[in-house]
Amino acid sequence: MHVDLNSDLGESFGNYTIGNDQNVIPLVSGVNIACGMHAGDPLVMRKTVARAHKAAVGIGAHPGYPDLQGFGRRNMDLSPDEIYAFVLYQLGALGGFCAAENVKMNHVKAHGQLYNHCAVDRASADALAQAVKDYDSDLVLVGLAGSQMIAAGKAAGIRTASEFFADRNYTDEGTLVPRKQPNAMVEDKDFAAERVCQAVETGKIQSATGKTIQVQADTICVHGDSPQALDFTRLIRQKLHAHHIDIQPL
Repeated sequence: MHVDLNSDLGESFGNYTIGNDQNVIPLVSGVNIACGMHAGDPLVMRKTVARAHKAAVGIGAHPGYPDLQGFGRRNMDLSPDEIYAFVLYQLGALGGFCAAENVKMNHVKAHGQLYNHCAVDRASADALAQAVKDYDSDLVLVGLAGSQMIAAGKAAGIRTASEFFADRNYTDEGTLVPRKQPNAMVEDKDFAAERVCQAVETGKIQSATGKTIQVQADTICVHGDSPQALDFTRLIRQKLHAHHIDIQPL
């Protein structure tokens, strides 16, 4: 068995440092790089692309809402046309740095509330998928398992990858527990690592209420802005290897 292990990185901005990119990148097989709208800036994007290329990991774009102050995690009432334009704009920005580094972009994963909204709203998901396809139809669209993003990507004729979150709790419906709720995040790294292996091997986990739910885990995410990101990633990597699950880029 094999799975991709990804992290959302490149989210520092100007004098503000977010995450532990330098140490996390060698431990994962894919990175999702912020494209300057919710986080990141041109210098950070360039540096992160170069680091990922040197580590031979898959490079993905991580487009988000134009919301630096809210880190892209607040609702924005954008039309499908606006979502298409903002996503395409961000893919082009990161694509420029990939071209300069002579490395190909591998995948696209929306960030924060854009991700959550496109998971449930088909028109927005279609706009996201179309922007990815129009930019490069070889890219893999990463989305929440069973979501409208996966359905939209398949309908657009592009490859998709269903994502499982190591550091987030799930509702009975298979969606992420909203961040405003106290039990949204998984704090126990041992529990997180064992649950990741369970998700990959069985396709089933326990929701926040204890209900058994179906999941699909083509790629595993650990959020790079979490203070526990490095410890989580190290342990998850160890547990996957112990379960004879290879870690490979999408």
